Amino acid sequence: MKYGLIVRNMGPQSTAETMGACAATAEELGFDEIWVVDHIAIPPDDAEGSDGRYLDPLASLAWLAGRTERIGIGTAILNLPYRPALPTAKQIATIQELSGGRLRLGVGVGWMKAEFQALGVDRRQRGRLTDEALDLFQRWFAADETEANGQSFLFRPRPERPPFFIGGASEAALRRAARVGDGWMPMGSDPEQLAPQIAKLRAFEREAGRSRLEVVAMGGLPLDDPSRAQDRLARLAELGVTRFAIGGRYADAGEFRRLAESVRKVIP
Repeated sequence: MKYGLIVRNMGPQSTAETMGACAATAEELGFDEIWVVDHIAIPPDDAEGSDGRYLDPLASLAWLAGRTERIGIGTAILNLPYRPALPTAKQIATIQELSGGRLRLGVGVGWMKAEFQALGVDRRQRGRLTDEALDLFQRWFAADETEANGQSFLFRPRPERPPFFIGGASEAALRRAARVGDGWMPMGSDPEQLAPQIAKLRAFEREAGRSRLEVVAMGGLPLDDPSRAQDRLARLAELGVTRFAIGGRYADAGEFRRLAESVRKVIP
């Protein structure tokens, strides 16, 4: 299993100084990946903990890539219906190219009604828009010369396509992951809750004729009880979890380091 940490690109922790220090700490301590989240338009009545301050995830990863050398960088998750497909694909390709292939993309359909309203996007179409974007990404990363809206063009730079990990817990999300994803990215780290969902994913994989996909869980660990935390990691590995994005609250870079050091003590 690969292990990563969620770096807060929201709230007062999302300063250049703090984010840069957190990324450096994660790399120094040998973590495989760092992850950031995605919101665009938080309404005032839902801004507790962030005060509505969210940095753009792709811009954040581009900046973090320049502050690090080895560690993987990823979105957990990028809401595809929020963004036009072609400019987003160009951003993805640029980050992948300049980072030396370190990008991983957790992607999803989005859920917050207020954000869809602010964006002027029909929330009822979010599944269709996500499927269309994923199909286009697959095609554009497969050939230098490609097409959109009846217009041929050159998709360059064209680095190796980053893996797409499909977020969401619905049957539609699991089927989407089995059909077009490189893996599934659920929220939560409870093995008892994940086990039946992973079983469904494997069944949908077989229906789609796909090989065994990755499972990229994101959640917390009971770090106050190291033995229990280690047992949870072992159970997740047994279930087929291949990557784990570990999150936790922290006030500043010092608290992030203490969190990261606690995680390092319990992972194999």
